[in-house]
Amino acid sequence: MAGTERVTEARARGLVLGAALGDAAGVVGGVWPERGVLRVGVATQLGAFTVEGFVRASVRWSHKGICHVPSVVRRAYWRWGVLQGVVPPVEGGVDGWLAEVPVLRERRGSAPATVAVLKAKYGSAATRSRGAHALTRSLALGVPRALGGGDRFGPTIREIAALTHGAPDAQEAAFRATDLLAHCLTGEDPLPHLPAALDALPLPPGAADLLLAAPGGGPSAAELARLAPDATAVSALLGGLYAFTRFPGPADVDAALRFAATAPDGPSVAATAGAFLGAVHGVDALPVALLGRLELAWELDVLARDLLREMTGSPGGGEYVPARDRYWTQRYPGH
Repeated sequence: MAGTERVTEARARGLVLGAALGDAAGVVGGVWPERGVLRVGVATQLGAFTVEGFVRASVRWSHKGICHVPSVVRRAYWRWGVLQGVVPPVEGGVDGWLAEVPVLRERRGSAPATVAVLKAKYGSAATRSRGAHALTRSLALGVPRALGGGDRFGPTIREIAALTHGAPDAQEAAFRATDLLAHCLTGEDPLPHLPAALDALPLPPGAADLLLAAPGGGPSAAELARLAPDATAVSALLGGLYAFTRFPGPADVDAALRFAATAPDGPSVAATAGAFLGAVHGVDALPVALLGRLELAWELDVLARDLLREMTGSPGGGEYVPARDRYWTQRYPGH
C-alpha cells in the first residue's frame, strides 16, 4: 500500500463526514428538507464511539505497551449505551468528551445486536446478526487500515465487528469495506481490488457482473434494490459501491447520496456511499450547504482529525515520550 504521507487530512475528514451525510440522507429518504438541521441516525452515533474507542486504545498502547483494541472499543459502545439509557449508569458516570455531547444521548433508531450484547454478561457471545451496523459503524477504521501497513489492523476490524455481529459475512463486509476505503485514502483506485472483495462475499445472482461492468445507462433503482435488498452489512456494502461507481465525480456527491438513500435500507447504503466518495474526493467535495446543517458535523470533524493525529503522531505521548498535547489523555483516557 502507498506511503502514509498520502493519507491526507482532507480524505480522512471526507470519509467520516461523508458517511454521516449519507446517513442523514437515508434518514430523510433522499429528499433534503429546505431548512433545519439534518439529523443523523444511530449508525453515526456508533461510528463516533468507534473512532473514540480506537483512539483510546492507541493511547493505552502508547502508555502501557499492551492493549486489546476490540475490548476498548466495546467499552466505548458501553458508554454510548449508558448515555442512551439502555444499560445502567455507574457511579461517577462516563468519561471522555463525547459524554458531553447532547445529541449522543438522543435515541436515533435501533441497534438491536449492539444493545443485546451490551445488556448481556460481559464476555457473552455476539448475536448471530448480519446487520449493517457491523459495517457502518466501522467505516472510519479505513483510516488506520490505510496507515497500518501490511494489513496490521485488518484482523482487529474483524474482531470489532464480531463484538456484536456473529455472522461471518457481516464481519467480512466490514473487513472488505475498510480495505477498499484504505486504497481510496491513499490515492489509489479501489476498483482493481473490487473483484477480490466480491469473491469473499455472498452475493445475489449477477451482482458481481453488475458492479464490475462499466456504467451503461446510468443508475437504476431496480439494480440498487437488487444489490441491496435488506438491512444487512453485505447489502450496505454492495449498495454503497453501486452508488459510488455510478456517481464517480466530485460534483456528483449530492446526487449519489440522494440516490443511495432510496435503497430499502437507505441510511446504511448512503452512509457507505458517502464514505467512499468522501475518501476519494476529500471533504471539499461534500456540499457545504448540507455540511453546514449536518448534525454532529463539528464533533465528527474533530474525531476524524484526532484519529489521524493519533495514528501519525501520538499527541498524548507514551511511556517514555512526553505529550505534545497536555489535554490529549483527558479527552481520550486509555481505557
